[in-house]
Amino acid sequence: MNAQEIRNAYLQFFAERGHTIIPRAKLVPFNDPTTLFTGSGMQPLLPYLLGQPHQDGVRLTDSQTALRAQDIDDVGDNRHTTFFEMLGNWSLGDYFKEQQIRWFFEFLTDVVGLDPNKIYVTAFIGDEAHGIPRDDEAANIWQKVFEEKDIEAKIVEVGSQEDGNKRGIKPGERIFFYDDGENWWSRGGGLDKTPIGDPCGPDSEVFYDFGPQNHAEGFGLAHPASDSGQFMEIGNQVFMQYRRNENGSFTPLEKQNVDFGGGLERIAAAQIDSPDVFKISLLWPIIEKLQTLSGKSYESHTESMRVIADHLRAATFLAVDGVKPANKEQGYVMRRLLRRAIRFAFDLGIEQNFLEGIVPVIADMYEDDYPEVKAQREDVIATLVKEEKVFRQTLRKGLRELEKFKADGLTGTELFMLYDTYGFPVELSTEEAFKQEITLSENWHEEFDAKMQEQRERSQTAAKGTFKGGLAGDKDIHKKYHTATHLLQSALRELFGPDLRQHGSNITEERLRFDFNHDSKMTPDEIKKAEDLVNGWIKEDLPVTYTDYPTQEALDMGAIGPFGERYSDKVKVYQMGEGDHIASLEICGGPHVDNTGHLAEGGKVFKITKEESSSAGIRRIKAQLI
Repeated sequence: MNAQEIRNAYLQFFAERGHTIIPRAKLVPFNDPTTLFTGSGMQPLLPYLLGQPHQDGVRLTDSQTALRAQDIDDVGDNRHTTFFEMLGNWSLGDYFKEQQIRWFFEFLTDVVGLDPNKIYVTAFIGDEAHGIPRDDEAANIWQKVFEEKDIEAKIVEVGSQEDGNKRGIKPGERIFFYDDGENWWSRGGGLDKTPIGDPCGPDSEVFYDFGPQNHAEGFGLAHPASDSGQFMEIGNQVFMQYRRNENGSFTPLEKQNVDFGGGLERIAAAQIDSPDVFKISLLWPIIEKLQTLSGKSYESHTESMRVIADHLRAATFLAVDGVKPANKEQGYVMRRLLRRAIRFAFDLGIEQNFLEGIVPVIADMYEDDYPEVKAQREDVIATLVKEEKVFRQTLRKGLRELEKFKADGLTGTELFMLYDTYGFPVELSTEEAFKQEITLSENWHEEFDAKMQEQRERSQTAAKGTFKGGLAGDKDIHKKYHTATHLLQSALRELFGPDLRQHGSNITEERLRFDFNHDSKMTPDEIKKAEDLVNGWIKEDLPVTYTDYPTQEALDMGAIGPFGERYSDKVKVYQMGEGDHIASLEICGGPHVDNTGHLAEGGKVFKITKEESSSAGIRRIKAQLI
């Protein structure tokens, strides 16, 4: 089975077991700018794991695209990627450990065809000080499923990863107990970092053994939780069965949840028995195209080809989800991925535009399973090709700037200027300096790092106070601005027509920000009319209510939602007004105030404070209640 077949087989497997297949969430979390990207399969489902009912029931499954920009510097080895897919299934107060463990083992061995002799698992060792017992239930279930395959499965206590590095694996051992550094899930991390009031619990990880020849020296003895390369984690089953109390103790939950996440790329690598994830069907076609374009082999230029393949796959999906290259936030990460890929293309001798050849290969691999890729194929290619042309012009400017330093040499501050002003990667700066025999004043690296840290601190300061989505952002002022955003969209649609749609939203305690499609700057008269419409609806004190509808019914009745959003079979529709007088009807998860008049408390009125261009064809409004 290739990776695409594994994805489809997984969804079908769990659909046959009563799970609703839900669509992937976008890589950019909606209304949550405190996290740039959807970084795990669990992230979009977290409100439901914490207690909010899901409109599609208590058994869910999906394949969620995810991006972790923090892994960008690790890309180049055989398993790290910034972009990946997580196969997920969830039980919201329904089945628990027995079904979950058996089903996943059955999927791996009977559907994917993995050799059960190469599968090793872990469970939580318990913690006496916190009153958490050892997870013998999970371990015993694992032991039974292995025995049913005639495989000896001894259970052993290890402890920490460091303990495992010292003891290794003894013959017959297959189920390993680790501490909360390895096998405990909470939003904060280990036991002591579990937030008060949060659900939490032990997890059970599943590893594939690629053989002792892949064990790297320097990691001690091989064991499942080691980072040595012999074992690769391919799935993690989180069993939410406790809640942390005010006094720090833990008590069992009345309704227990299962959260499973399995790396599609890693399962596919296990299926071909290769620890190199870049040889699977979702990455290898990109490598093959790079070999054709460059005339170089994967074996001789492994790292460069891995970086390019990963980064361009990530950038392609960011473009599919509406991100444009920019100098901040998601756009900055996208630009960095693209420019880093182009930089590594230099190592392959590719110094001319090459994305026109690569991006269609990526689109071909995904468009059958993700209709949005096919629908936006040409726009995505155009976006990425344009950025490549812009950056190659930047490279030429940067090279000219470098020549100015031949006499006096390059300092770390000057390297940062090249990076910050021209987007010139520091790796390329130092390589070109070496080629041109430009001297590097010995502490350049420390200077450069210091400047980078200053920039990070400025960014963090600028981000303070931004809206946190889900449960963490439900202050009254957030609800007011979220409600005002709906009213603003209705006002704009009344002014400019029904083709106007939301293209982004950001809410803080101080203001709302709303992006929408429109070709020209709003006139002062148009701004005044929009304000008057919103303030009129606020003055009418309209009731704000919601109802769950089948998606098609919601769309047929005129409910609107953010541009490009994909929905599950049922959606929550918020209505402002009633009867024949409805000011707003939108698909949205909330939160909102109970009536529009709440926005006028304290004598406040809605005021548009700024209207500007966000990008080509997209305008941006900032507004306040003042």
